[in-house]
Amino acid sequence: MNNRQLLARSLEAVWHPCTQMKAHETLPLVPISRGEGVWLYDFEGRRYLDAISSWWVNLFGHGNRRINAALREQLERLEHVMLAGFTHEPVVELSERLSALTGPARLGHCFYASDGASATEIALKMSHHYWRNTGRPEKCRPLSLAGSYHGETAGALAVTDVALFRDAYAPLLRPGATVPSPDARLAEAGESAADYAARCAGQLDDYLARHHAETSAFIVEPLVQCAAGMAMHDPEYLRRARTICDKYQVHLIADEIAVGFGRTGSFFAHQQAGIRPDFLCLSKGISGGYLPLSVVLTTDEVYGAFYADELTRGFLHSHSYTGNPLACRAALATLDIFAEDGVVAANRRLAALIDQRAAGLAAHPRVKNFRNRGMIWAFEVDSDDPQFSRKVFAQALERGLLLRPIGRSLYFMPPYVIDEEEIGHLVAQTLAVIGEVP
Repeated sequence: MNNRQLLARSLEAVWHPCTQMKAHETLPLVPISRGEGVWLYDFEGRRYLDAISSWWVNLFGHGNRRINAALREQLERLEHVMLAGFTHEPVVELSERLSALTGPARLGHCFYASDGASATEIALKMSHHYWRNTGRPEKCRPLSLAGSYHGETAGALAVTDVALFRDAYAPLLRPGATVPSPDARLAEAGESAADYAARCAGQLDDYLARHHAETSAFIVEPLVQCAAGMAMHDPEYLRRARTICDKYQVHLIADEIAVGFGRTGSFFAHQQAGIRPDFLCLSKGISGGYLPLSVVLTTDEVYGAFYADELTRGFLHSHSYTGNPLACRAALATLDIFAEDGVVAANRRLAALIDQRAAGLAAHPRVKNFRNRGMIWAFEVDSDDPQFSRKVFAQALERGLLLRPIGRSLYFMPPYVIDEEEIGHLVAQTLAVIGEVP
C-alpha cells in the first residue's frame, strides 16, 4: 500500500466527516499508516506532529504501550455484552472511579454512550424527563451560550449555536435559547475577564428571571468554548451560573466532552470554579483517544426521580454498544496513567514550558489575543484571505505539522506526552506558517 493507492480508495468508498468532499480535488486527504507518540506517519515515512490530539481525543500519544497492553488483556476475556440486563467488571470499575474523581459531593449513576453528541442528548433528555417525572412538564426548553457547540445530532444541534452546522437542519430542530457568552475576547477595554464574566452572568440571571418556568437546563462548556475558536472565560461565570440555576430551579449541565481529563489545568474543568453541576458530560479523552466512549454522570436526586415501579418513569434511552468493555478498559488504563504519573501536576509544568517557548509567537505582529488555559493555546491571526484556514492547514502539513484552524483562530491542543524538542518543532513551524500564509 502507498499514499496514492489509499487516497484513491478512500475517495471512492468513504464519505469523510465535517468535509466538503469536492475540496479534496485540490486539497488531498492525508493518508496515515501508523502513529507513535505525538507523530502520525504516512505510507512513505513522512510524519506530522499531531498538534490537535486528533480532534482533541489523544492524551498520551499514539500507540501508547500501557493502553495497548490493557486492551490486549481485555480482548482475551470479554469484547462486548449488552448492558441492558447485564453488567461487567470494566464498566462497574470505571463508573466507581469516575464518580470518585468528581470530589466529595459526588456525581455518579453513570450512563454510557459512544460519542459526545450522544452524551449531550442523554443529559438533555434526562433533564426534560426529570421535570416531567416531578410534575413540571412545562420545563422543557434548554438554554445555552451564544457560540456554543454541543454536537450535531438533532437534540445536540438544538443547543449548538454555530450556523455552519445548524442552519441546514433548522426545520428538524426544536431550538433552545441562547444567552451572551462570557468569552473574554468580548470584554470592553479595561474590563477584566472576571468582571466580564460577572456581567454576562447578570444577563443569564435576567433571562431566567423571565423564562425559568419553561427552562429545563442550562448547558455550558466550562472555561473553554472550543468550536467558537477556543473562547475562554473566567471561572467566575461558572460560580455565578451555579447560584443562578439553583435560584431558578434550572439544571446546570457541564459539557466537558472536550475540556475534561486534565485539558484545562484541573482534572475536570468545573472544579476550578468549586461547583458541582447537575449533569457532567464526558467523552473524547476518556479513552485516551483509543475507542468511542461517552458518559453522563448525575446526582442522586435526578436518579431518584426515575426510580419507580412504572416503566415509563424509567430512562429508556439506549445504544447497542453502551458501556463496551474494551472502551471501558481503555478508559481505565487512561485513568491509571493519570494516577500513576501525576499527570495534572506534570501538565502544569509542561504548560509553563510551552508558554515560555511560545513567547515569540505571542509577540508576533500578526498575532492577537494569545491565550492559554491548561493544555490549550489559541490566538487569532490578522488576515483578509477567506481561504486562510485551508491554506494554514496545507502549509503546516508541508512543514510536518497537523494544525486545523477554526476560521482565523489557530490553536494547539497537543498530547500530554509532547517533549521539549517537539515543542520547539511546533512553535518554529507555526511561526513559519504565519510568515508564509497571507
